[in-house]
Amino acid sequence: MEANTINIHADLIARCRNEDRSAQFEIYKLYNKAMFNTALRIMGDKDDAEDVLQEAFVSAFQKLDSYREDASFGAWLKRIVINKSLNQVQRIKKDLMLAEDIKENVSEYEPDNAEPNYTVHQIKSAMNELPTGFRTVLSLYLFEGYDHKEISEILGITESTSKSQYKRAKDKLKMIVRQEVNYG
Repeated sequence: MEANTINIHADLIARCRNEDRSAQFEIYKLYNKAMFNTALRIMGDKDDAEDVLQEAFVSAFQKLDSYREDASFGAWLKRIVINKSLNQVQRIKKDLMLAEDIKENVSEYEPDNAEPNYTVHQIKSAMNELPTGFRTVLSLYLFEGYDHKEISEILGITESTSKSQYKRAKDKLKMIVRQEVNYG
């Protein structure tokens, strides 16, 4: 089947393949913000996300010959950023917190049925407080669009563990945000 992807940056990519530094900088300027946000959602820390971003761009430029143009350059680069983020999470974590290993004191009590509106800042702040395993699964599912089967393959966990971590992550996130609203 013939690829129907039109790469709007084909000229820049061709120049990058010839190690043109100005073209590499142009590509960086085009994609750095989106890729940083992807890394940040997984890493939960600005400095770690910046490190991942740098590694991802260096790797992308080094492996540009492997880019087959059957997908957009942005999608290809995003995959590198996600992989680098996941590798970094695995390097820096003391242990991946699998759902079976986590004991939580999450209250099931809901004071009212109405869901309050939370600010983006409150959600981001709460995301950073999640355990690494929770934050990783939640980010991959909600923000990166992976399903639980794909997450299980990426992280080397079972699909049911991915689903369980996702549910617990949502519950923990709600608890953290509510505490911040009530006591913050």
